[in-house]
Amino acid sequence: MIMAFIRVLLAWLYVLPVCLVAIVLALFRPFDPSINVACARWLSRHGKALLGLKTIVEGAEHLNPDGPVVVIANHQYNDDLFVVGDLLPPRTVAIGKSSLRWVPLFGPAFWLAGNILIKRGDRAQAAQAMAVTRDAIQQQRKTVLVFPEGTRNHGGPLGNFKQGAFRTAIDAGVPIVMICVQPYDQRTSGWLARRQPVRIRVLPAVSTEGLTQEDVRRLMKHCQQQMQAEIDRLAATDSFTPLRPSSHVLG
Repeated sequence: MIMAFIRVLLAWLYVLPVCLVAIVLALFRPFDPSINVACARWLSRHGKALLGLKTIVEGAEHLNPDGPVVVIANHQYNDDLFVVGDLLPPRTVAIGKSSLRWVPLFGPAFWLAGNILIKRGDRAQAAQAMAVTRDAIQQQRKTVLVFPEGTRNHGGPLGNFKQGAFRTAIDAGVPIVMICVQPYDQRTSGWLARRQPVRIRVLPAVSTEGLTQEDVRRLMKHCQQQMQAEIDRLAATDSFTPLRPSSHVLG
């Protein structure tokens, strides 16, 4: 128990110097998504090592698109920052709630690295955020990461998806790539307090070509059903079973 606490403490303390580096770099290159991706990878790879966690990724080739995409992933815990952070395609920014700007160090680093902050529950703000996100995709060639549930599900079934990611993908005319993370928790084993490996499967891109805003609900339902089915399969899979040839271990 003590070792597990120490691991978690060290992992989250590591966030602070990475945020400082991001802020310093952003002073010279403000809103550059390459800073965002680099810092996310540093946080993920070193954070997983500190937590005693490994991820087993299948379908990572789907995260190397020819152009920008909208990436969606299930959101379980704050630890998702470490679990999926090293999977971000080049020029990826994330969408987060506006209250993040007030989190010491992390908030300024998140904003200065080019991520997009939105105010939930405000239609005018939501419409403006969608326009900003569309421009980021079309004009700046950025990929956007969204947790479409909008909140953590704590390893349970997917919560109801919000429409923003799907409206934006259709509006910008880009595909959607789904990252499905096996349900996991923070339990540890052994005196080193290591965690059980977490399987992740990236699904092939879903095209939005020819779709209109009238198709948002259908697209959202299709993606949610695909993700839930894949997450259920991952939940029934032992993390220690042999890997597929296209799989690789991170962490």
